[in-house]
Amino acid sequence: MPNEFDILIIGAGHNGLVTAGYLARAGRRVLVLESRPVVGGACVTEEIFPGFKFSTTSYLCSLLQEKVTRDLELEKFGFAVYPKDPAFFSPFPDGRYLIMGSDTAMTCREINKFSARDAERYPQYEEYVDRLARFVEPLLLETPPDIARRGFADWQGLAGLGRRVARMPAEELIGHLHILSQSVRDFLDPWFESEQLKVALATDGVIGTKGGPYTPGTAYVLMHHVMGGVGGKRGLWGFVRGGMGGITQAMGASARSRGVEIRTGARVAKILTKDGRATGVALTTGEEILARVVGSNADPKVTFLKLLEERELPAEFLASIRAFKIEGVSMKINLALDGLPDFTCLPGSALAPHHKTTIHICPTLEYIERAYDDSKYGRPSARPMLEITIPTTYDPSLAPAGKHVMNIFLQYTPYTLSPDVAPNWHALKESYADLVMNMIEEYAPGFGNRVLHRHVLSPLDLEQDYGMTGGNIFHGEMSVDQLFFLRPVPGWAKYRTPIRGLYLCGSGTHPGGGVMGAPGHNAAREILKDWKKLAR
Repeated sequence: MPNEFDILIIGAGHNGLVTAGYLARAGRRVLVLESRPVVGGACVTEEIFPGFKFSTTSYLCSLLQEKVTRDLELEKFGFAVYPKDPAFFSPFPDGRYLIMGSDTAMTCREINKFSARDAERYPQYEEYVDRLARFVEPLLLETPPDIARRGFADWQGLAGLGRRVARMPAEELIGHLHILSQSVRDFLDPWFESEQLKVALATDGVIGTKGGPYTPGTAYVLMHHVMGGVGGKRGLWGFVRGGMGGITQAMGASARSRGVEIRTGARVAKILTKDGRATGVALTTGEEILARVVGSNADPKVTFLKLLEERELPAEFLASIRAFKIEGVSMKINLALDGLPDFTCLPGSALAPHHKTTIHICPTLEYIERAYDDSKYGRPSARPMLEITIPTTYDPSLAPAGKHVMNIFLQYTPYTLSPDVAPNWHALKESYADLVMNMIEEYAPGFGNRVLHRHVLSPLDLEQDYGMTGGNIFHGEMSVDQLFFLRPVPGWAKYRTPIRGLYLCGSGTHPGGGVMGAPGHNAAREILKDWKKLAR
């Protein structure tokens, strides 16, 4: 039987769509299979309650690569971002607050309320982090060298990286070593003295991470989150018009304009192989679809432990995949509101700048660390870290007139619960969401009366409904031992796999998680490099 398609992509999440878009532009016949009824994976807009449209899982945009946006002509297909400015609002239990944004002078005036020294140093810190990010950013769209087999091209890549490091000023080199090895607290302590500023900055170091601000390696997670930007402003995040699904709807339209076929409601049961080569997939319906190449946007655990037979993979590789760290500690609550919250520190429910920010409820670094401590023993945090956004303050089309939608991203909620806590997350999530509502009430009395509808996604829901093993939003921990040429496992960081013609294109590969499209971009490039050999 002849092949039906040149390339088949498992999963219509943003990276799968990016891979498909690039391959179609190179003239390949591409089919994308998505198990859910809607395109987008975990980057979607869904009308959970009548009239209220939510970015159900991912909720902010910054890391999406400009090259991907430009190459796939996403703006032509409706993609647009509203810059989130001011950026952060942190209310504190003593009635004070901190607001930070792209206006450095304004931010420094706010910081000055807590420390004149920190206000003076903050612009220097921003410039320093910017320099560190400029070194790393080009690596996002590069294929890591293979440190196991080290062919000629790999030695060239390592030598090129070495030359760049050799030309780096000593201060920057030390900074990069600190980024890779330090906790976010240790990285920030030499810069600042005020706890309020440090905790506002440290949140980017622990988002989606199985670690606290005192955990070594969380400094890199902070860096990962400032490598993007909106409107030319580094580190600025934004709300996508129409919700996060605006990204993947534009990607889907772009791909279809080049001939890509996308099928929803098509769940892959198995990757088909013959003589060590991928030949297509079998769906849960029993239908088989053939292709010369299969690209998997599923995470590494799903791809290798669920869609393939053990006998088809080398034992050592399987052991590495089983050891791949992927348990998540995050939860999402989506709320439909009758109005905006009224904070004690900034009274009033009329739209104000602080409503347009990311609102952090986590007053100190120790508070976050103690929240993490709970999760280490299978207990959801007694006092979780909350990150709250209200996208309707930028895009009123997401809710009926006068109403709002709110996203609450929170940590730490371990995927694996201690047996004495609850039998599973389905039994616990609603009562835990009640705790979160009560926490917000402490800062915004009467908040609960504004809630019309509530939708709760536990780590287990993220796994079962969105295919993220362990509820991990990054398809695998972003720890130093799982980055660059070690992601997902040493020797297999170049998007290829031990199965010829099978490639990974999701966030479980370099450069990792976040809605950036870089893994999909890089995987497409490697597939095209191999195409002549694969087409034989």
